[in-house]
Amino acid sequence: MKTKNVAASCANKLKVLADSTRLAVLEALMSSPKKVGELMEALKVEQSLLSHHLAILRDHELVEAHRDGKAMIYQLPATVTDSAAGKTINLGCCKISFD
Repeated sequence: MKTKNVAASCANKLKVLADSTRLAVLEALMSSPKKVGELMEALKVEQSLLSHHLAILRDHELVEAHRDGKAMIYQLPATVTDSAAGKTINLGCCKISFD
């Protein structure tokens, strides 16, 4: 039964990442944490669309957010980063490489 839960969790994360904007957000955050404005500029997306994608990524624990004054800073959680493997994110069940 545990294997089925892991597979379901992995499938849900892969569904979340089956969107080019969300993949681009993760790739942008690999180099460093960023404010929403920095992500908007890098990805050329509007704030409302970016906020929607960030909320989905947060809900699935693929990004973390913390407040810096009025600004929100987004970063990859330690459980997702894989610094030993270059530009790779670790979903726990598989890894996705941006190399």
